[in-house]
Amino acid sequence: PQKKQVLVKYSGGNSTNYFPGQMSFQESNFSLEILNTSRQDGQLYEYSVSKGPEEEVQQLQLKVYEPVSAPSIRVLSKELTNGSCTVTLNCTSELGDHVSYSWAGGSCSGNSSFLKLSWHVWNTSTTCFCTATNPVSTGAVPFDPIECGHEPGGSHSPLCL
Repeated sequence: PQKKQVLVKYSGGNSTNYFPGQMSFQESNFSLEILNTSRQDGQLYEYSVSKGPEEEVQQLQLKVYEPVSAPSIRVLSKELTNGSCTVTLNCTSELGDHVSYSWAGGSCSGNSSFLKLSWHVWNTSTTCFCTATNPVSTGAVPFDPIECGHEPGGSHSPLCL
């Protein structure tokens, strides 16, 4: 014999919720909400409706994702050559499941956490955005090339970041 855990039972127009405080069942549209969802709630669920001698059974796979945290951008390398600033950036989000990254804005685009970006030091009007996304949330952070400054010590030759 197979054992199943019953969350809600509906019979004769009345419902019994076996997990009040954890589950909310709406008789009006037969929706079931898991309250305070946790990763442990991600599993296979079975939904069955009995009408006389017939039973209809459906299975649902619930996936629970941790939302992404605000991403941060780290400069991996920087180089100044012939008045052009070139940086390699890495965008990461500390939290989140199944995170994908994209870059957009100005002259930058990409679908990876890494981006190699070049611009002329006198043209700092381009801002790039890194976006971290998963199925339940999105976070974005800008990288502004205006952060290119001058070398410390009074030198006027530009230095990337």
